[in-house]
Amino acid sequence: MTTENHPWNLVATTLADAGCDSVFGLPSDEPGLMDAAAGHPRLRVVGVRDQRVGACAAIGHAAVTGRPAVLAVNSGPSFANTLTGLLEASSLGAPVVVVTTRVPVAGIGRGGFQYTDQAAMIGPLAKWTFLVESPAQLTWALRRAVHLAVNGSPGVVLVEIADEVLRAPAPEATPARPVRRTRAGAAAEDVDRAVALLAGARLPLVVAGGGCKPAGAGAAVRRLAETLAAPVFTTAAGRGTLDEEHPLACGLVGLYATPPADTLLAGADVVLVVGSRLEETARMGWDSLRDKRLIHVDIDPGVFLTALEPEVALLGDAAVVADRLADALAAAPPAATEEGARRRAEVAAVRAALHARYGTTAASEAPGDSRPGPGGPDTPLTVPAALRLLQESVTREATLVQENGLHDMWGYHYPVVSVSDRARVITPGEQTMVGFGLPAALGAALADPTRRTVLVCGDGAFEMSLAALPTAAEHEAGITALVLDNGGYGWPRFVRGDEGAPDTLTRFTAPSHAEAAVRAGGGWTARCATEGELAAALETAAKVTAEGRTAVITVPVRDDDVPVGVRGLFDGSPTAHGDVQGAAA
Repeated sequence: MTTENHPWNLVATTLADAGCDSVFGLPSDEPGLMDAAAGHPRLRVVGVRDQRVGACAAIGHAAVTGRPAVLAVNSGPSFANTLTGLLEASSLGAPVVVVTTRVPVAGIGRGGFQYTDQAAMIGPLAKWTFLVESPAQLTWALRRAVHLAVNGSPGVVLVEIADEVLRAPAPEATPARPVRRTRAGAAAEDVDRAVALLAGARLPLVVAGGGCKPAGAGAAVRRLAETLAAPVFTTAAGRGTLDEEHPLACGLVGLYATPPADTLLAGADVVLVVGSRLEETARMGWDSLRDKRLIHVDIDPGVFLTALEPEVALLGDAAVVADRLADALAAAPPAATEEGARRRAEVAAVRAALHARYGTTAASEAPGDSRPGPGGPDTPLTVPAALRLLQESVTREATLVQENGLHDMWGYHYPVVSVSDRARVITPGEQTMVGFGLPAALGAALADPTRRTVLVCGDGAFEMSLAALPTAAEHEAGITALVLDNGGYGWPRFVRGDEGAPDTLTRFTAPSHAEAAVRAGGGWTARCATEGELAAALETAAKVTAEGRTAVITVPVRDDDVPVGVRGLFDGSPTAHGDVQGAAA
C-alpha cells in the first residue's frame, strides 16, 4: 500500500472536509491519524503529553470555535486515560470526535495486546459509537460522527477503526461539503401556549443555558428579554449569551446567584429556560423553582422532565425558538406596559444593589468591614479584589477559563466578574473535574490566539494539570493563570470545617514545584499579596503572554475568603449569603 492511499490519509481528509480543523493526541507506535493530519493543509496537530490533557484541550478548542475537535487515541490505556476529560465533555455537551483503533480480530478474547472494550467504556458518555470494519465505511462513519457531534444536543462520539481496515487500501476521497448544524423550530401550538403564559406573567424570567452558545442564540435571547422586560440569568455554561452589563442581566443562577438578585428568582411566576438541562448547581438555593410555571426550550427531547416537568416544552433550536417567541410577542410587547416599566425599575434597583455590594469598590473592602472603600497599593488582596484587577487588565472580552474550586468560584458571581457577549467563558460541566482549567485554556488559546486567554484556578487544580505546560510552550499559547493558593484542597477543607471534621489531609505539606515547572518551559511566575503587587504583575503578564509564553500569578488566599453562593448553601437560608460582609470575606 502506498502512502497516498493509506486509510489514515482518507480519515484526515474526511475530517477536514466535514469542518474539523484540529487534532489533539499522542503519536502512536506506527504512523497514524496525527501523522496524516500533520501533512494535511487544513488540519492542525496538537501533540500533548497526557491524553487527559488532550480531551480537555479539545473541549476548550470546541468552545471557542464552535467546531468539533478531534481526539486521536489508541486502544487500551491511551483510550482509558481520556475518559475523565470525556466525562466532562459529555456533561458540557462539547462536540468531540474520538478516533481510535481496534486490535486485530485474532487477538480479541485471546489476550490481544492492549485490547479493551472501548465502546462499553465510553457508552454512557457518547451519543454514538461505531466500529469501522470495512474501508468502504470510513467516509460515511466519520461524516456521521461529525454530524452527530454538532447536531441535536452536541456531544461526544466515538469511531473505532479495526486494524484490518488500516492494513487495506483506502477508497479514493471524494470532495464533500462541511457538515452543517441543522435548525428546527417548536410546534406552533406549543409556541402559542408559551406566548400566552409569558404575556400574562407578572414577573417572567429568562434563564440562558450552555445550549444557547452553539445555537448562536445571544441576539434572539436579548430581543426576547427586551420584548418582555424580563430579567435574564445564565447558567455557568451559558455565561456570555447576554452582555452582563445589559440593563436586564442579573448574573448567574442557582449556586452562583448573587444576592439581592436571588429575590428576582424567588419572585418570578413564569420561568423560561433556554438550552439548559437544569442540572443541580442551577437549582441550588432556588427551592421555589418547582412551584414556578416553567417553559423549557431545548433541542434534545430527553432534557424535558429530567429535573422538572415543564408546563410547556418547546423542542427546537434555541435561537429559532427564542426568535419565534419574540416575534409573537412583538405586536403587544409586555415591555411597553406599566408592568413592564415596573419590572425594568425592579431589575435596575437589583443591579444597582449588586454593584454597591460586590462592584469595584466593595470588592476591596477589608474582611468584616461592610463599608465600601477604595483599595490601595498596600491593601491585602482578597479573592474578589484579585479578580477585579485581573478583569481590568484583560478586559471583559477575554477568554475566561474557570475551574470549580472553593475560592475561584468567586469568579462566577456577577459583578465580581462581568463578561461581555463577545467574551468566551469556558467552565467545567456538572462533573467539575479537578485539573480541567489549564488544558482547556490551552485548547482555547490555540483556537483564537488574537484574544487574551486567562485561567482562574486553585493551586491543587493547577498542579494536577502541569502536563499541559510543555504543549503550551511548544505552541506559544500565551496563557495567563491566576492561581489562588490555599495550600491544598479548599472545598473538602471547607466542608470538613463546617462539619467539625479533621482537615489535615486537605493540606499540602511538600513544597509545590508548579512555579519551577512553568519557568522550565520558558514561562514567568510571580507571587502577590497586595493589590499593588498584583497590578504590577498583571502588566508584566500582558507582555509575557503577548510573546506566546505562560504567565502564572499566585495569590495566597485565606480559608474564610469563601464565595457568597457557598456561604448561602451552607448557611441554609436565602438571606444569610446576602450580607455585605460576605462579599469581602
